[in-house]
Amino acid sequence: MKEGQGSHPLGLSGTRGEKDASERHTKRPSALDRWIVRRIAAQLGRPPVAIALWNGEDIYHPVGECHGRILFRDRQALQGVAFAPELGFGDAYSADRIDVIGDLIDVLMHCYRSAERAGSKVSKRGLLGGLPKPGSNTRTNSRKHIHHHYDLGNDFYRLWLDENMVYTCAYYDREDATLEQAQEAKMDHVCRKLMLKPDQTVVEAGCGWGTLALYMAREYGVKVRAFNISTEQIAHAREEATRQGLADKVEFVQDDYRNINGDFDAFVSVGMLEHVGVDNYQTLGDVISRSLKPEGLALIHSVGRNRPTPVNAWLEQRIFPGSYPPSLREMMDIFEPHNFSIIDIENLRLHYARTLREWLTRFDRVVETVRAKYDESFVRAWRLYLAGCSAAFASNSLQLFQVVCAPSGNNKVPWTRAHIYPASKASNGGGSSSPPLGD
Repeated sequence: MKEGQGSHPLGLSGTRGEKDASERHTKRPSALDRWIVRRIAAQLGRPPVAIALWNGEDIYHPVGECHGRILFRDRQALQGVAFAPELGFGDAYSADRIDVIGDLIDVLMHCYRSAERAGSKVSKRGLLGGLPKPGSNTRTNSRKHIHHHYDLGNDFYRLWLDENMVYTCAYYDREDATLEQAQEAKMDHVCRKLMLKPDQTVVEAGCGWGTLALYMAREYGVKVRAFNISTEQIAHAREEATRQGLADKVEFVQDDYRNINGDFDAFVSVGMLEHVGVDNYQTLGDVISRSLKPEGLALIHSVGRNRPTPVNAWLEQRIFPGSYPPSLREMMDIFEPHNFSIIDIENLRLHYARTLREWLTRFDRVVETVRAKYDESFVRAWRLYLAGCSAAFASNSLQLFQVVCAPSGNNKVPWTRAHIYPASKASNGGGSSSPPLGD
C-alpha cells in the first residue's frame, strides 16, 4: 500500500532506498560473500543460471548453456537468502534487492529442476538448518489465511482473471483455446466426471467467486449449496446468482467447510484442499462421508506434490498462509478412513503451467493500475508468485490432481471414461493435443 495507508497487505517492508542501492559501488564483495554464493549454487544443484553480486561479478557461472542471471544488489539480500533461502529470496526480490535477468519463468524453472535433483530439503535449508512449516488451519486461522489472500478485493482479481473470475487451473482441451474457453472446459470436465444430471443436489466446499456453482446449475440443471469463508468472494457470488436468475438454484453460504451437512448426490472441491492442512484431512473425509448419498460421487481438485515436501516459506508467509500442497499418499487420509473407492485420478500440471503464464501476461497488461493501488513491492511479489508457480508446474515440482471417489458400496460408478471424453470432443482433437507452455 502507499505510504501512510497502513501495513503492507503482504507483510512486506517495501523497496530498497538510495543508501541500499549505493552498496554495490561502495562495498566490495568479501570472501564470505563469495562463499555464500557458491553455497547457494550448490544447494540449487548448480543450475544453468549465473549468480552475480552487486559489483556485477559472476561468482557462479554454469558450465555450458546459461539460461539467465540472478543478481544480488546488496549484502543484506545475500545474507537473507543464506539464512532463509525461500523467504529471503522472495522478500529481497519484492524489495528490488534481487533481480532476475532473463525470462523470469524460464530462469525459475531451471532453478527448480536443479533443486529437485539436489533434493528439496537441501535447497530449503538455511545456515541454521531449519525447514519451513505451514501454519495451522484451525477455524479461526483459516479465516485469517483466506482473508489475507482472497479479500485483497474483487476489483484486483477482476483486472487479470478471465471474465468469469475463475482462479483455478484451466483445462486446455484445444491448443488454440483462450483462457475463457479453457476455464469453461475445466468446469465442464469436472461436471462430466461427477456425471451430473438435472435436479440432482451438489455441495461445493470452497466455491471462490461462485463460477463453478453457477455453471453447474445453469448448464446441468442441478441445485447447489456452496460454502466459502471469504467475505469478498461470497458477496460477488450472491450478486452473480441474482443477476443470472439462479438464486433459486444456488445457495451461497459464508461458512467453514467443516460445518457442511446434508444429503447430496455430489461433493466437489476445486482449489480448497491446499488450504485445509494435512491435520484436517480426516475431518474433510468425515464431511464428505456424512454429506454424500450412498450412490454419490465426490471430486477433489488440488495442487499437489509427487512426494511430501516442505512448504515454500515465502509463498506460505506472503501469499498463501496456511497452504500445503499434498502428495497423493497424504491425500489418502481423506479417503481411506471411510473406505472410499478411488474412481479416477488425473494430473493436469501442464495445464496449470499454461494457466499461470496467461495470468501473468494479463497481470503485466494492468501492472500500472496495480502499482497505483498498492506499490512496487506488491507488483514484484505478485509477478514472482505467478511466474514462480508456472515454473514449478512446468518443472514438475508441483502437480495438479483431480481425484474422483465414491462410497464403497456404490456400484453405479462409470465403467469407462466415455462420459469424460465424449465422441464429439474426441473427433475434433479435444483431449489428445498437447498445448504448448510457451517456453
